[in-house]
Amino acid sequence: MGAQVVERVFPPELRERLARSVELAGPPLTGPLDGPDAARALGAAEVLVTGWDCPPLTAQVLARAPALRAVIHAAGSVRPIVTDAVWERGLLVSSAADANAGPVVAFTLAAVTFAAKGALATAAGYARAWPRFTERDGADGRVVGVIGASRIGRRVIEALRADPAGYRVLLCDPFVDAGGAARLGVELVDLAELCRRSSVVSVHAPELPATRGMLSARMLRLIPDGGTVINTARGSLVDTDALAAECGTGRLSAYLDVTTPEPLPAGHPLLTLPNVLVTPHIAGAQGSEVRRLGVYAVEEVERYVSGREPAGRVDRGDLLRVA
Repeated sequence: MGAQVVERVFPPELRERLARSVELAGPPLTGPLDGPDAARALGAAEVLVTGWDCPPLTAQVLARAPALRAVIHAAGSVRPIVTDAVWERGLLVSSAADANAGPVVAFTLAAVTFAAKGALATAAGYARAWPRFTERDGADGRVVGVIGASRIGRRVIEALRADPAGYRVLLCDPFVDAGGAARLGVELVDLAELCRRSSVVSVHAPELPATRGMLSARMLRLIPDGGTVINTARGSLVDTDALAAECGTGRLSAYLDVTTPEPLPAGHPLLTLPNVLVTPHIAGAQGSEVRRLGVYAVEEVERYVSGREPAGRVDRGDLLRVA
């Protein structure tokens, strides 16, 4: 992490708490892992706490860390840093993805509420006329399609099912069977059926070869008129051009926290359409929220040194189905 990010994620009181559990090998590393400071720190490290912008932990890096036993990632996905060498060394890997999930869930639920009430369309027409009572939309009984029973997807499902609006929730996830769907309280369907039946489609799948472009032009055409696409996962899961075309006709609306490319070029249709809200990848932990990641990582270190099972453990097989 950069120095400014370190100060936000691990403010002084958290670093002091960390120092009560382990001996710190030195100040936080904010540069490359092949410099002399990194060599000294890695040479003595048993636990490596990583974060955004950490270089990949290659075999060459790990060769400089003979005592390393655990990697505690104070961020979400470990994909950018974990290599085959990490698993071959048998290192424990943990992620603070659970801590990052909370803000994404809250953001998604706000988007679902706005979508259900037709907020973008209503706001676009504000200057012309207020909608009559019979033209107003509400959330009660809406069908929400959730793509991906990920860590975030499951929490979105739980919140939707607990909402007094009585949302009906459909789920598409190849890793969930009928029993798992029953426990989640959702109806398990394939992607085409989810799109056909949902007025709101919320994307929570990981970025994998099989998921790129899954919301294709064909799938988007299946979503009923007036439907909304919410994407807080990865931009590559949605066909950007096809979505722009559907939203350009006014048939669909969209709330997009992620896009492909990211950021979108100036003047892109999705940035100018009144029925589309694009935000700059802010659904996850931001500003004051990132301290949650530091707290989670420190608690993971405390669990590790006391011999307890880490709460955010990531296994090699998990990377086949998680972000």
